[in-house]
Amino acid sequence: MDMGVYVHPKPVTAICDVKLFDTRYLPACTRGLRFFLLSLILTVVAACSTPPADHPPGEPWDPYENTNRAIHSFNKGVDRAVLRPVSNTYSGIVGDEVEDAISQFSDNLSIPGAVVNNVLQGNMKGATEDTYRFVVNSTFGFLGFFDVATEFNMPRATDADFGQTLAVWGVPEGAYVERPIFGPSTQRDSFGGLVDLFLNPLDYWIRDPEEYWTAGASVSSVLSQRSRFGSTIDSVLYESADSYAQSRSLYLQNRRFEVGDSSSEDLLDPFNDPFLDLEAPE
Repeated sequence: MDMGVYVHPKPVTAICDVKLFDTRYLPACTRGLRFFLLSLILTVVAACSTPPADHPPGEPWDPYENTNRAIHSFNKGVDRAVLRPVSNTYSGIVGDEVEDAISQFSDNLSIPGAVVNNVLQGNMKGATEDTYRFVVNSTFGFLGFFDVATEFNMPRATDADFGQTLAVWGVPEGAYVERPIFGPSTQRDSFGGLVDLFLNPLDYWIRDPEEYWTAGASVSSVLSQRSRFGSTIDSVLYESADSYAQSRSLYLQNRRFEVGDSSSEDLLDPFNDPFLDLEAPE
């Protein structure tokens, strides 16, 4: 199940039996813990491994390949036994229009986090455009269930994330890693994904029970993508000679393109990542 996505978890209970990410409880304590964790994560990111000087430019840096392949096999098993049949059943029950609305709602909820990342990257144009899109879809689009902004010919969402922010700041890509359940990534993007858990302002504002809706919408969006692009994903996972190498190549080329890394042109596979940004088949 090599899908480069994740679902926002529920706030976790930490010391003093408080919710670590819930500012209603001992805000000074939790704020200090959040900044401590952010500092720790950034310190680890700074230690991302780099390939040796003789490593061919643009080639995947995969020093953990044996472990990654084992995790890839596990992910394929989960996809075959759980994600693929569940997503097909879900899409068979829920109509396309409902699936699209839920996915658009989930995408809209992620925009404030992208605005923060655009600001951190110094991309004020992207931050402004994303803000306008969020306001328009959250009002005229009924919380984002309808993508009115696109109908108004507004710019597409930037989908900025902290992995991209780290790239802008000059943090190296690090080694390629395959994460259990979540699929392909790099050291930089793995830590970037953790930091993104802290950056979306909505996560500090949405309370019970509404926060369950956001998690449910994210899960629904994953199921919809798996079903909609099932034939392409299946061709990579189950029909290619080496699904691990194919997934790695596809992910790295797409991701390097997203962060503006010209080395993506050196990768041999010409396709985009089927787990992230595929256009739906006609």
